[in-house]
Amino acid sequence: MTEQTNTDVWIKADGLSKYYGGFTAIEDVSFEVHKGSITAFLGPNGAGKSTTLKCLTGFLAPSSGSATVLGHDMSTERIIGSRRLGYLGESGALYPDMTPASYLRFIGETRGMTGQDLQGALDRVANLCQLGEVWSKPNRKLSRGFRQRVGLAQAMLHDPDVLILDEPTLGLDPNQIAVVREMIQGFAQDKAVLISTHILQEVEAMADTVVLINEGRLKYNGPTAGLMDGSSLESKFHELTEGSAA
Repeated sequence: MTEQTNTDVWIKADGLSKYYGGFTAIEDVSFEVHKGSITAFLGPNGAGKSTTLKCLTGFLAPSSGSATVLGHDMSTERIIGSRRLGYLGESGALYPDMTPASYLRFIGETRGMTGQDLQGALDRVANLCQLGEVWSKPNRKLSRGFRQRVGLAQAMLHDPDVLILDEPTLGLDPNQIAVVREMIQGFAQDKAVLISTHILQEVEAMADTVVLINEGRLKYNGPTAGLMDGSSLESKFHELTEGSAA
């Protein structure tokens, strides 16, 4: 990786906290994702990962702190920030009666894409995500792997600078995981990618940086190799999240 500067910070959580009455979902969570990097966002179920991602993408306003994408505060400049952001939610929900072709065209049109620009983007993601054989097949008939590829295609359609993925390989078989991993690694070369995942092998394979939270609080933020520090990633994960609910 090249030397990082402040201008390379494309995703930033600064003291993010979110409270629901007396319940603390996250508290004082801070980290940065740099251009050209893949950052894995780890934590057990209920740790606050989804809440953090929703703040970063502008779906939730934090109780305190700030979430910025390419310098845009996602609480007050969500529309501007979202133009530079691609997001794949954990459910990856698709309109079942649409085809990948019609669904992605619809997504492009909602983003204001038209004419040759839209067609060029459709051709690009169809090739990148290897959707040719299912391009005109209803989404409801697609395998889990192809549905996930369509979800990635919608996140990449407008060629965003920042990609935030929530469990992008959940439920995929090893061959499907390898395809998705290759797509993400190719995308990340000149972008900033944040991936929330439970699959620790994927972290070792893809991520250069790890952010780990437990019970809403930051436990580690640094290089993947530094987290392992001579032991396995699994053992360090258990050590840092010991006592949390499954």
